[in-house]
Amino acid sequence: MNLRRVRAVASKEWREIVRDRITLMLAFLMPVMQMVVLGYGMSQDVENVALAVVDEDRTPASRDYLQHFVVSRHFAYRGLLPSARAGEPLLADGRLTVMIVVPQHFEERLRGGRTAHVQTILDGTFTTSARTVRSYLEAINAAASAAAQASYLARRAGLAPGRVAALLQPIRLEVRYLYNQEARSIWAVAPSLIMFILLLTVPLLTALSVVREKESGSIYNVYASTISRAEFVAGKLLPNLLIAALNTAVLWLMATRYFGAPFKGSLALFAAASLLYILCIASLGLLVSLLVRTQQAAMIITLVMAVILAFHYSGMITPISSLEGSSWLLAHLLPPMYYQNAVSGTFLKGVGLGVLWPDLAAFALMAAVALGLCVAAFRKRTRA
Repeated sequence: MNLRRVRAVASKEWREIVRDRITLMLAFLMPVMQMVVLGYGMSQDVENVALAVVDEDRTPASRDYLQHFVVSRHFAYRGLLPSARAGEPLLADGRLTVMIVVPQHFEERLRGGRTAHVQTILDGTFTTSARTVRSYLEAINAAASAAAQASYLARRAGLAPGRVAALLQPIRLEVRYLYNQEARSIWAVAPSLIMFILLLTVPLLTALSVVREKESGSIYNVYASTISRAEFVAGKLLPNLLIAALNTAVLWLMATRYFGAPFKGSLALFAAASLLYILCIASLGLLVSLLVRTQQAAMIITLVMAVILAFHYSGMITPISSLEGSSWLLAHLLPPMYYQNAVSGTFLKGVGLGVLWPDLAAFALMAAVALGLCVAAFRKRTRA
């Protein structure tokens, strides 16, 4: 392989990327924009929910009950309303999401050992977030209800509230989250987006490289030159690999610094896995570019392939363990699943090469196969 010829092709490819403003934005601006938009859009954390309360009882018991909701980090307290009717227009225009109404005789019923009913009005426009908010309300209400029950029985039995609480709940379930102790969805989403965004942008850039020359006719200069197929493929891949490596570093910084996702593993191991991953997907994009004739076809094939692979066969949305038959086999034949394992392993779990070496070995094999297919698909003589 002649390195001067490879450098000449790579230099020409770099100039074409830099001179085309759309391609330049696609290469450097789109990954950052996707990380910001998708990072906030795919996060499942529901916090700072606008909450207002109506206290018709105005007793220490009602104030103590409402305080459980006011101090929760999931809710943003918007104040005390005079009546439920006053909160209806606030719910209608979106300034409120939840309104809790404590009726009269709340404390009286609790002291008498009777059930006290509390009304909760929840904006159900967005069903997914509404269900999450409802689970918050039910969990906080259960804790407040258990405290009220223990207080009542302690008064009646003359026992300490802690002793009564232990008698009422002899088995207490203690849940501990490994790797994501605060159970923040953005800590899992942000690293996974590195896999998705690279899969969306890297093959797209390489898919446009050869097709662009086919449409302009400059590909015939390559056909007439003495450059070999391997030299042409290497020269086409090099600038795109450098751009992808730079984007990977930027996305890593955004995931760790901007979104606050913890990185517990080896940075060198993450870099090695990322390099093998972008080599695989860049080769796939170049293979598409070698097989089609127009940029529109290359873009459509690449985008559809990226979305399907990322959402269905990477483990980002659907766990691989839940796939069966051909779906499970296809997931194991493609690189996104292995890079998703490497990303989650280095970010959240902090595992090393002893765990991730099968994924890196799969990357190396897939990269060799993809590069071989690219060299085989590029022919300097066109079919008649």
